[in-house]
Amino acid sequence: MKSKMLLITGLCALFIYTSCESKKEKKEKDVAFLITNPIKLDTTITKDYVCQIHAIRHIEVRALEKGYLKEIFVDEGQFVKKGQKMFYIMPNIYQAELQKAKAEEQAANIEYQNTKLLSDSNVVSKNELSMAQANLEKARAEVALAQTHLGFTDIRAPFDGIMDHLEAREGSLLDEGELLTTLSDNSKMWVYFNVPESEYLDYIISKNKEDSKNVSLLMANNQPFLHDGIVETIEGEFNNETGNIAFRATFPNSEGILRHGETGSILMKVPYKEAIIIPQKATFEILDKKYVFVIGNDNVVKQREITIKGELPNLFIIEKGLSVTDKVLLEGIRMVKNGERIQTKFEKPESVLQHLDMYAE
Repeated sequence: MKSKMLLITGLCALFIYTSCESKKEKKEKDVAFLITNPIKLDTTITKDYVCQIHAIRHIEVRALEKGYLKEIFVDEGQFVKKGQKMFYIMPNIYQAELQKAKAEEQAANIEYQNTKLLSDSNVVSKNELSMAQANLEKARAEVALAQTHLGFTDIRAPFDGIMDHLEAREGSLLDEGELLTTLSDNSKMWVYFNVPESEYLDYIISKNKEDSKNVSLLMANNQPFLHDGIVETIEGEFNNETGNIAFRATFPNSEGILRHGETGSILMKVPYKEAIIIPQKATFEILDKKYVFVIGNDNVVKQREITIKGELPNLFIIEKGLSVTDKVLLEGIRMVKNGERIQTKFEKPESVLQHLDMYAE
């Protein structure tokens, strides 16, 4: 009797389990997975490039003559005006050379005047007069040279700018060409950034190239700079090691925020014509490679690798791997397996995009 009861209990349990599994299997088969097509659109993405910021004029201020640094009239970080006195090298030797040159000029002039009187009286030949005149011109040239050397002891700012660190102090013995400081004209800034060859080609052949010349600058504190810049020039050669070419954008800097040597990121709008776009949530990653599930006409799931060309908020621009006729799994990626047959529900890509944040034209 006991065995009979156990048998009945087991059969009931098996029936209940089989019934539940059948209902569960039927429920899973009734699930319809949402699928959609990639869409082709004209769009624009914003790419960022690491950049170096340079003053429009940045020079080294050096001593043009050897001597002792007698006076310094400026300080580190000071803004100086064009023509403002910056350094003064002890001029004693050069003053003496100038006085000597002037005395020799005066002697040559007296000799010339005497020779001219004799020549006018036909006492000496014209050649002697020419020789005296040549000596006078030589003496005048020596005076001009001595004045130039003396002028080199008075070092003035060649343009408006900001001084950097002082490399010498008062009383230092300077050699000819020794560095004193650097001077930067920060009224405008040249910002250099490197662009890969493929993106350079997209830019250079784009019909909207003029619109792409306007760029913005993200500073090192992750804040946008006040003014937009303009791409004004592209270097003539690619770097064979990196495959990049340098672009240069010019930014106004009237507030003086930017300084020579800063870094940041250039934000540049890159147009894409007829770009193939899919939602990012339709993709998954395996070992740094991107994949999607493509649904065939027989509703069988096939895993396919794709290559991403660009990125928008919640969207990917596809370089290769998909066409607009493919159907991709939009939701339930973790619930299916490669080669599995599923039920699907199609939603138009325009409707899908309405529920996503995006920027597209």
